[in-house]
Amino acid sequence: MAALSRLVAFLSLFGGPHSGIRITQEAAARAHHNGSDARLQVVPRIIHQIFHDWKNPGNEKLPSDWEDVRQTCLSLNPGWDYKLWTEPASREFLSREYPTFLKTYDGYRYPVQRVDALRYFLMLHYGGIYLDLDNGCSTSLEPLLYYPLWTTDGGRGTLSNNILGARPHHPFWEQLTQDLPRCAINYILPYLTISYASGQWFLTEVWEKYHAALPAASRQGDGDGDPRSQHRLYQVMMDMRPGADPWVFFTQGRGGTWNNWDNYIFAWLGNLSQSIPVLMMLVLLPCALLSVLHETQSRVEA
Repeated sequence: MAALSRLVAFLSLFGGPHSGIRITQEAAARAHHNGSDARLQVVPRIIHQIFHDWKNPGNEKLPSDWEDVRQTCLSLNPGWDYKLWTEPASREFLSREYPTFLKTYDGYRYPVQRVDALRYFLMLHYGGIYLDLDNGCSTSLEPLLYYPLWTTDGGRGTLSNNILGARPHHPFWEQLTQDLPRCAINYILPYLTISYASGQWFLTEVWEKYHAALPAASRQGDGDGDPRSQHRLYQVMMDMRPGADPWVFFTQGRGGTWNNWDNYIFAWLGNLSQSIPVLMMLVLLPCALLSVLHETQSRVEA
């Protein structure tokens, strides 16, 4: 019943604003240009990206469109460290720094789950900015280095994990990576397994749990120079809907490499959920029940 209770709890996260501080990309750029020298820069100048070609194992050459997108970030952020994590490099990093996680890592049913988990450990260990390979840069990412921990928010549903920023060893990433083995459950539907064992549903659940446990003073602080503000969680808005705040830093290219047959069903439901929230409950709750009743819901042991 633990899996069922987690899915029911997740429904409460849908549709409402998430914890933390929302900032638009325009606001972040404006704050930087209006006096960034007075603020503490806490995120290191590192860009992380991950390329695991699970269709052609051993291939380490990016598709041409992703290479073009990658070059936008390299050219607009000169002098930054850049790390492209291939499958061998990813495994070597985890073997060296987090060997106890390898059993969970190897046990994931879907390759994209390893990509999800790896990005969290990279944020924990190195900090910096992580971008999916289908996300490029429109300008320098320098204005985003002042926020100790942030993720992107599409403005509806769960938070996103396609672009992340953090200082090294932030306690949020400590908590999230510790929760990964416990949450490595195989549900009957691929989308549920990917999203809730390691993906954006999982990240959102940990985000809310972490924020709720913070003392009120730590959630806010007295300003960016206040040490308590280092516990803040920020959401950089990245809403694609018409009329939303414009994007300043990022572009969107070809994605969807991890899509399964049920992704399109959940995308359709996500669109309907804005006007018919009850429909999400009517569909997701039976999915949860099916996941519990079928033996295919198996836990991947840590």
